[in-house]
Amino acid sequence: MLTDSDKKLVLQVWEKAIRHPDCGAEALERLFTTYPQTKTYFPHFDLHHGSDQVRNHGKKVLAALGNAVKSLGNLSQALSDLSDLHAYNLRLLAQCFHVVLATHLGNDYTPEAHAAFDKFLSAVCTVLAEKYR
Repeated sequence: MLTDSDKKLVLQVWEKAIRHPDCGAEALERLFTTYPQTKTYFPHFDLHHGSDQVRNHGKKVLAALGNAVKSLGNLSQALSDLSDLHAYNLRLLAQCFHVVLATHLGNDYTPEAHAAFDKFLSAVCTVLAEKYR
């Protein structure tokens, strides 16, 4: 469960992350490189670096996470349209997203901010997986 302190840190990280509109695409590219098996979920995508399809899906990822950030008190409602497939892939994508955040935010991505954002992403994955149990 996210504490009030965690929620504050998640909001601070998110405010800085959205200044980098391609960080969703960067995280997806990192996902496809680090976990090439995930490419099978995107057979209709051009998965090359800078692809419009990857950039557009990255924007969707950021929009969904942004919606979740705005609804930290009710993640189930905020994420109700997503599937368990997203829950599995998000667990892998979360690892990639941390690298992208650390790259862009530098010293602002403190160990405390990283821990809070990790708790947030874990909560998002848990909520997505719950509806299929």
